Amino acid sequence: MKERYLMKQVQKDLKQKMVFVGGPRQVGKTTLAKTLLGHDQSGYLNWDVDEHREKILKGELPVSSIWAFDELHKFRSWRNFLKGLYDARRRGQQILVTGSGRLDFYRFGGDSLQGRYHYLRLHPFSAAELRLRSNKDFQDLLTLGGFPEPYLGGSKVGAKRWSREYRSRLIRDDISSLEHVQDVGKLELLMMRLPDLVGSPISINALREDLRVSHKTLSHWLLVLERLYAIFRLSPYGSAKIRAVQKEQKHYHFDWSLVKVPGLRFENLVAMHLLKWVHFQEDAFGRGIELRYFRDVRGQEIDFVVVEDGRLLNLVECKWDDTPPAPALRYLKARVPDCQAWQISAIGKKDYVTPDGIRVCPALRFLEGLT
Repeated sequence: MKERYLMKQVQKDLKQKMVFVGGPRQVGKTTLAKTLLGHDQSGYLNWDVDEHREKILKGELPVSSIWAFDELHKFRSWRNFLKGLYDARRRGQQILVTGSGRLDFYRFGGDSLQGRYHYLRLHPFSAAELRLRSNKDFQDLLTLGGFPEPYLGGSKVGAKRWSREYRSRLIRDDISSLEHVQDVGKLELLMMRLPDLVGSPISINALREDLRVSHKTLSHWLLVLERLYAIFRLSPYGSAKIRAVQKEQKHYHFDWSLVKVPGLRFENLVAMHLLKWVHFQEDAFGRGIELRYFRDVRGQEIDFVVVEDGRLLNLVECKWDDTPPAPALRYLKARVPDCQAWQISAIGKKDYVTPDGIRVCPALRFLEGLT
């Protein structure tokens, strides 16, 4: 297994504080922890393993320079346990904690661990992390998704089976144990419906009418799915100089292979690549950076915009094949000439720059630079 992109940052941050690594289920967090431990795996403690759980509860921790706790969030007093462990640790003792999105979820409540840890988000594979160079390899990533098991398995059928099983485990294990859900069946219907709505502003009212649940219930379900890294939502970019729509959100999936329409699946893949880069810039360097999209009151839309401290950095428009630059891209580029503007294609071959500074190129040219 190749070294994951967060490894060096985890090693650096462990010298300062505890490190929490969160992210989607089965994205590779446990593998990262075990790789960090190297040949001596004695420091790895999984709450789901009876022997390991007993050691944690009795305070009989291994003699290891690194303690890597996996699934510790299932322990009701996990935060107080870590607080005491961190405050009383011997010099040089390093503490790594990995788990599902619930680690991120619990950060929204009162946090007794304030100032004692760095939080890093681990994402699925991307073109840059895999160092893809050919369009064939890129198409494989688009089809199989970026999660390690289906991607490394290399089978389209295997990837489909994995996605179906993944969705079931997420709903029936993670969500059911985190929240009191009265109608798991309708929640699963929501998960099945959402991939068909990728790329368009999501209407909570329309969804709640389809599923016959309250607005409050549906809003809560979407928030839980977001906190567990099943989906993420993007807000539109608004500016005083531009008549932008400011309320409608779009959503995308961490497992883009769920999206059936090739063009929308490609858009979802690009969204995930950009979000991965944005999260790394936030987590590792503390930058105030966001991923959004642009849509004005006249209906002009750009798939993605990257904003830092209110300033536009990048405009990104996705197309399946070679086409002239989108009018909306030209429109916004003319009003914000200092930002970079890209139009990228899934199967197109043209690579050029327009007189007004828009780069038109195959997607891989752009995505390989998101390191």
